[in-house]
Amino acid sequence: MMYQKITTRLILFTTMVTAAGCYYDKAELLYPGSNQPADCSTIAATFGANVLPLVVSKCAIATCHDATASGGVVLQNYSQISSVKDRINTRVVVEKTMPPTGPLQPAEINILQCWIASGAPNN
Repeated sequence: MMYQKITTRLILFTTMVTAAGCYYDKAELLYPGSNQPADCSTIAATFGANVLPLVVSKCAIATCHDATASGGVVLQNYSQISSVKDRINTRVVVEKTMPPTGPLQPAEINILQCWIASGAPNN
């Protein structure tokens, strides 16, 4: 009888802890427009006119990815940026954990996503 009470309480406790641990954010509420696939046929995503100015203004700032590279990676020119395009895709486009000040706007994310999807050309 005592064993049955302990087992029942343990199952109840485990169920409660598991249920409380389930947490689902709605990405669309946190990042409006982020669930919409980018239509790269309508998005300007050239390196020189779109990607570089975006990276320089949002990423290659003091104490992050500028010449001091306290973030560990310098992002100031094509070779530096294109060499980490997969990491940019993961951290900025997919996870939205960069920049640390908060995710980019959906239009900015689309620029990076389309540039990377087109093979990250130096154009």
